[in-house]
Amino acid sequence: MSRRDRPYQQMKSLDVLFGDSQSVAEMVPIEAICLPEQQPRRYFDEQAMQELVTSVRQYGVLQPLLVRSRPIGNYELVAGERRYRAAKECELNEVPVVIRSLTDEEAMQLSLIENLCREDLNPVEETEGILQLLALRLVCDVSAVTSLLYRMKNEADNKTESRHNVMPNPESQLIEEVFTSLGLMTWESFVKNRLPLLNLPDEILAALRQGQIAYTKAKALARLKDEAARIELLEAAITENLSLSQIQSRLKSYQEPTKPTERKERIEQTIRRVKQARVWENQEKWSRLEALLAEIEMLITNE
Repeated sequence: MSRRDRPYQQMKSLDVLFGDSQSVAEMVPIEAICLPEQQPRRYFDEQAMQELVTSVRQYGVLQPLLVRSRPIGNYELVAGERRYRAAKECELNEVPVVIRSLTDEEAMQLSLIENLCREDLNPVEETEGILQLLALRLVCDVSAVTSLLYRMKNEADNKTESRHNVMPNPESQLIEEVFTSLGLMTWESFVKNRLPLLNLPDEILAALRQGQIAYTKAKALARLKDEAARIELLEAAITENLSLSQIQSRLKSYQEPTKPTERKERIEQTIRRVKQARVWENQEKWSRLEALLAEIEMLITNE
């Protein structure tokens, strides 16, 4: 199932955008439609846009835009920016629209939701879009949402009770509901795998946002601390379309070999952290550690 076809479990699928199955599209002059001041979408894939332009030129705009009425008599676009831009490029005079009465908050939420349905959505846009949606639902800014998510993760990591007992407060419950409704990932996965993306170096973040590189490769590249070397490897990864394993292989050439004293310190630090975490009390973690210990013991025995 593709991203755009995935149902919103608590949002009645496309009803969240078009109201209900009885919504009727009507034709309005394209010049009467303006873009909102705040738009969740920042990057448009050039090739995909040209394909859409070709389709619109041949068949017209098949799926109506979602707009809302403005006091001065025109309309503001809520969802369907790619189709709007393609229609403008094709110099269409009119486009089909569904008109809904929406507040600023409702319009922004629907615009964010439509953006999150996109097939070509890159992980940075998805992360930022989810944070903006949560900020709207929680009536706070994005930095407060980020802090709350990290606090939830710390509480979950430090408690052995069930997940429902870990997060009893209304804000946490609302966050869970939003992630369940979107059906993209859990909030735990979002905190672990997506929030760190926003801390990536600027040049890697820009490449991710433009869809030039996968986020698994981006995270690998970010481990290279030397900025000049990192930019050089990033450019190679894009132009040569390097695989993740090829990037990891090249990363080794930039890394200085560790000294015996540093290796010894690393082992001692790891042992201390294992003891502090009391890993043996967590059956799942212990099972994984036990397998690793068996490999270490075999390695030592074979020397």
